[in-house]
Amino acid sequence: MVEDNEIKAQVSPFSIREGEIKTFDGKDGYVSMNQIVHKINIGHITDIHFAILDLVNEFEFITSRQIYQMLEIKGIDPKSQDKLNNKLDALVKSKILTRYYFTSDEGKGIYRIYCLEKMGKYLLTSKEIECKWQPSDNTKTVPMIKKRLAGNQVLIAYLRKVKAFDSYVVKPAITAKTLGKVFKATGGSVKLTKNTKSIQFLFEVFRREIDWQKKLVEKMNLYKDFYENFVPGDSGFSGIPQLIFVCEDEKNMAECFKEIVTNKLEIPQIKLLFTTDLRQNKETLSDTLVEFKLVDGKYKMENVGLKLLDM
Repeated sequence: MVEDNEIKAQVSPFSIREGEIKTFDGKDGYVSMNQIVHKINIGHITDIHFAILDLVNEFEFITSRQIYQMLEIKGIDPKSQDKLNNKLDALVKSKILTRYYFTSDEGKGIYRIYCLEKMGKYLLTSKEIECKWQPSDNTKTVPMIKKRLAGNQVLIAYLRKVKAFDSYVVKPAITAKTLGKVFKATGGSVKLTKNTKSIQFLFEVFRREIDWQKKLVEKMNLYKDFYENFVPGDSGFSGIPQLIFVCEDEKNMAECFKEIVTNKLEIPQIKLLFTTDLRQNKETLSDTLVEFKLVDGKYKMENVGLKLLDM
């Protein structure tokens, strides 16, 4: 597998492309549970297939590269990307998983996205593993899926590259008390611990989707409510978590910051930190964060060095 720092992409694969649609690449037709049980009994579906199923259940939407990286983190050797793809094919053919790719005017996307299928839910339930999947989940829009994939990339980067990494949550639920709403951080959260001291990062992913400015304002109002009324223990956070915005590219960070300032949505309780998809490919994450500082009446983008994010 190509290492992150060897990827030469200039544009994030999870950025929004004009006219992009999600294209089904799974299996049509009927597969019975008896057929799947037979495949398990003869060893065609094994422990590694179940490990893949667990990951897809946890992340909801995930690429084969991300599955490969997560298997390695869990101490499971996928042997090669090709061998993993063969296993994924077997799961798709058995309707345990299904698969999509993105198509736009620029052509077909370079990666496939995996998510659960009906038989996958049955298998997880039979093993008493919680599975909230329902068929309507697979109808989620391109921007919603891309936010999840960008969030996955961030979580995996912290898992692999930050020595102080402690734990992660894929979909942390947060309560905006005054507005009376529970919402989710689209990029997940991580807990970092060093010398018994811990800090938690919340990741919110922004994409240039239709009406993105309006959606940013709505989400920021929820975060403002959460932070302004925060007391230790709220939404499972022992201390006030650091919010980090994950943007499509360097320009998108400035666009998002401008919307926040224009709409007076700054959060006095925390610094507003930003990063991008491609910054997660760096060898170390210690210089992947950015803040905007007011210098001589103008905002300037500055890198934030954090030793806590060293390897």
